[in-house]
Amino acid sequence: MSAISFKILADDSQSRARTAILTTPHGEIATPVFMPVGTRASIKGLTPQQVKETGASIILSNTYHLALRPGSDVVAQLGGLHRFMGWSGPILTDSGGFQVFSLETLRKLDDEGVEFKSHLDGAILHLTPERATKIQEELGADIAMCFDECPPAGGPIEQVEQAVDRTTRWARKCRDAHSRPDQALFGIVQGGLHESLRAKSARELGELDFPGYAIGGLSVGESIDEMYSTLDFTVPMLPTDKPRYLMGVGRPEDLIEGVARGIDMFDCVMPTRNGRNASAFTSRGKVKLRNAQHQRDESPLDPKCGCYTCQNFSRAYLRHLFMVEEMLGPILVSLHNIAFYIQLMAEIRTAIHEKRFVQYRQDTLAGWGQSP
Repeated sequence: MSAISFKILADDSQSRARTAILTTPHGEIATPVFMPVGTRASIKGLTPQQVKETGASIILSNTYHLALRPGSDVVAQLGGLHRFMGWSGPILTDSGGFQVFSLETLRKLDDEGVEFKSHLDGAILHLTPERATKIQEELGADIAMCFDECPPAGGPIEQVEQAVDRTTRWARKCRDAHSRPDQALFGIVQGGLHESLRAKSARELGELDFPGYAIGGLSVGESIDEMYSTLDFTVPMLPTDKPRYLMGVGRPEDLIEGVARGIDMFDCVMPTRNGRNASAFTSRGKVKLRNAQHQRDESPLDPKCGCYTCQNFSRAYLRHLFMVEEMLGPILVSLHNIAFYIQLMAEIRTAIHEKRFVQYRQDTLAGWGQSP
């Protein structure tokens, strides 16, 4: 019996958009959902209570970084990741597979796994499928991810095919090593921009019958059009009765377009990264707070937003915080950005339920100066 259940509530007849309830040991998640990223067991600059008050229902943490510091054994001894970071809701941990791509200059890769040279002190960290699975079991996340190889965008087809084959072999090893009945293990479909390789990956991983599937290897350097076209042919290859997770994506418009193509789960560092750099997402598009036009602006970041930042502070004050390098600036804008993403997903779910998603998609993108 799976540690999670997934019940579809509504489908959109004019797209692949759908809503569902994903039930985990630490609570229910309404999908489509955005997961704020807490790489090192912390959403940067925010307390768990602040994150909860945005409406966030699930967060993500990183296996590679937590294995380095403080160590998954330490987290396990201290009661698991939920207790360690003070977050009572569901948690998803990635496997470290993305670091196979992002830390290419600091690792050695073979069929057995990856040897990383720590970016912190040069210490060696060995990650195999079995070890990545064990670390995630010690962390105690509700959803763990199979260890995979994420190839670079535009790499030679031979390299991408090798990554697909290795990802399948590693997924089988992860499944065989996984032993926590209260934790769900998701497979990750690779294949770059190649339809035939995505089909091969989806078919082989489908035979392993994971309770959920992620699409990896996107948002790694390909164009937006290439990402969308890859989703167009990949999503229909995945089971309809299981959650579909697009890893590491992305911009607000990408969330809308991903939902239209049938994606249920998203994560990205963009809300907090942009927040730390004085860039806010709003219902009227992006706002760059360092611009002089905001110096005397008494209006909130977004008049349609009910978050703590928008209810209490002006653009002028927020700009001031960044200009004098007060740490409160990144905190308040990060808080708003996460709230904006969470509210966006809530609006998307409502639009799907009310059978007006296509119109919502068109109107929202037009409000941001874009078109579907």
